[in-house]
Amino acid sequence: MRLRLDALDWVALGLLAVGLVFLGSGLLPVEQAQATMVRIGPILVFLGAVIVLAELTAEAGVFDTIAIRLTILARGDFVLLFVLCVLFAAITTATLNLDTTAVLLTPVMLAVAKKLDIPGPPLAMTTVWLANTASLLLPVSNLTNLLAMNRVALSAPEFAQRMVLPELASVAATAACLWIFYWHRGRRGVDRYEPPAAPRPADPVLFWTCAAACVIFVAGVVAGLELAVVSPVCAAVVVVVFVVRKRDSLRWGLLPWRLLVFVTGLFFVVQTISDHGLAGIMHAVIGDSDGPGGVFRAAGTGAGLSNLLNNLPAYTAGEAVVPTANHDQLLGLLIGTNVGPIVTPWASLATLLWYERCRSAGVQVAWPRFLRTGLVAALACLAAATGALVLTG
Repeated sequence: MRLRLDALDWVALGLLAVGLVFLGSGLLPVEQAQATMVRIGPILVFLGAVIVLAELTAEAGVFDTIAIRLTILARGDFVLLFVLCVLFAAITTATLNLDTTAVLLTPVMLAVAKKLDIPGPPLAMTTVWLANTASLLLPVSNLTNLLAMNRVALSAPEFAQRMVLPELASVAATAACLWIFYWHRGRRGVDRYEPPAAPRPADPVLFWTCAAACVIFVAGVVAGLELAVVSPVCAAVVVVVFVVRKRDSLRWGLLPWRLLVFVTGLFFVVQTISDHGLAGIMHAVIGDSDGPGGVFRAAGTGAGLSNLLNNLPAYTAGEAVVPTANHDQLLGLLIGTNVGPIVTPWASLATLLWYERCRSAGVQVAWPRFLRTGLVAALACLAAATGALVLTG
């Protein structure tokens, strides 16, 4: 077998190589690297397990069935279909994570568009925007949430309670921008569609096992169970059922090695650069106020830096300089790095993965329009979510 690497694979490997060079040269002390691995180790376990769970759930046809059922429920009405698609993408992002929406829900939505003979871009933009802007609610929704939850010492239910209004505000702002820019009659060019026939799962045992595993996983997260335990357990149950009923679907490619390598290398690199000058610059930009001004300042900085670089280094660099006691300011930074990176295609890994899926499906969104509409949507979501955080602080 020949290992074939694409551009994102090389980026991940290159980032890890740079981090290891920093470690070997002494620019990154061994003690700091060890502390970093202790912190992100459980996160890497969770990421690997939840992606496997989501991939096999998609393989069992759960996402496809839900998407087609939604089109039937809408009965040819685009307004109702729009509402249902927004809810589907937002719930998938919040309960599984943003990469699931970008990687697995995007091809499902595009396949549905092809089946219904309706334009693909509205559905494609729904997945990529909500993959980012709906990722505030639960710790599992975004890697940055896991980091922030540990930093502000909140349990999963406490984190969800704190972020529920910013989440709702962000999703509402996203929905408004989606309708204006991509979904209304003048943009989509179609009045109605013909609903398809109701689907049947190819293997009901696989279908219902995967669906139940996802429900149990989400329930465990909401109940505050350890993420590095509940996610591997749910994924293991699904893997065992696939071993029995569809062994050929199990492959090494299910493991998200690129994501795990990317995250590890990123933390090493950002920590090294932060120790050698970046921290001072970030502190000067973000400030140290935990009041409304400081919260908005941190959110704006996180969003801006995410679109210049990427949201993960933007969050880790900002977190390093936010005072430990400034919980609202840190959550403002989190909002900026979660909902803001929808302007440039490299602003989040989810957007890059989404672009790959769209390209393979033959669906194109013009980059100038992507940038213009993304800027408006990012500003609207940033203002709405940060405002909700400040009002409830």
